[in-house]
Formats: sequence, structure tokens, C-alpha cells
Amino acid sequence: MIQFIKHLVRFVIFASAQALVFNQLEIDYGIQFMIYPLFIFLLPYDLNIFLSLLISFLFGLTIDSISNTYGLHASSAVLIAYIRPHIFKLFEPRDSYDPGIELSLQTMEFRWVISVFSLLLLIHHFWFFLLEIFKFNELLFVFQKTILSLPFSIVICILIQTIFLRKTKMK
Repeated sequence: MIQFIKHLVRFVIFASAQALVFNQLEIDYGIQFMIYPLFIFLLPYDLNIFLSLLISFLFGLTIDSISNTYGLHASSAVLIAYIRPHIFKLFEPRDSYDPGIELSLQTMEFRWVISVFSLLLLIHHFWFFLLEIFKFNELLFVFQKTILSLPFSIVICILIQTIFLRKTKMK
């Protein structure tokens, strides 16, 4: 029950911060800050895929309804929720993951978090900007927005994990 409340609070905080703060910030060259994929990344490792997809869809839809983006965030959120278990399997440590552990900066190695989260964020950003622009002749602009937005989003998400997420106690 405590885990449910923790993730519900995160849902509200991440959706509000993304829609009301970070979607309003845009630097030149199409750079956008996106922190909400961190919420999907922080979902429990062993969460049922159907439940993960449903939560991600509702999460993206919430951001879309506040931001008036017509499903762009929902589509991108569902995509990374679908790909997340495969990426986690690809980067699985030699001794596997502990059941029920939250895969975050506090519980995993920094290099692992950067690698896995960067790959998920790269896929997310590319898909988001591809759907946003939706023109084949603007593919270079999609790549530009993806590559330029990626480091800013990664840095902000790492700072959020470092500053706001508490270190979990080992039992």
C-alpha cells in the first residue's frame, strides 16, 4: 500500500512538473526538457507489463490533456513502457536484479543508470519528435531536436534522482 501511495504521489508530481513547468521551457534549436520518462523508469522492475503499459498510457494522457498535445506524450510513454523490460534484460547485471528493487541511481551503479536511462530517453525523444513533426523531409530536424534535447533531459533527471529521491533502505 505504501508503494502504491509513493507512486501515486510521483505520478501527480511528475505530471504536474512536466505539463506546467518543463513543457513551458523551450530553448533555441528546439531543445525541450522532458522529465516524465523518469517516472516510467522508476516503476518497479517486476511490474506486470500490462499494468506498466496502462499506467504509462494514463500518465501520458494526463500530460497530454494538460499540455494539449493530442496523444504525443501518451504514445511516447507507452512505447518506452513496452521497451523498458527488454532494455532492462539487455543490461541485466550478472547476478540479476533483486525482486522488488527500484532501479534508480540510489540502488544501481551510476554507469548502469546513465546507460539504460539514456537509451530509453533516446527512444522516447526520437519517437516524440518524429510524431510531433511528422514530415519525412524534416527528419534531420527530428534528429537535431532529439540529440540536443537528450543531454538536458538526462542532466535534469539525474539531478532529480540525486536531490529528491531518498536512498532506499536495504532489508
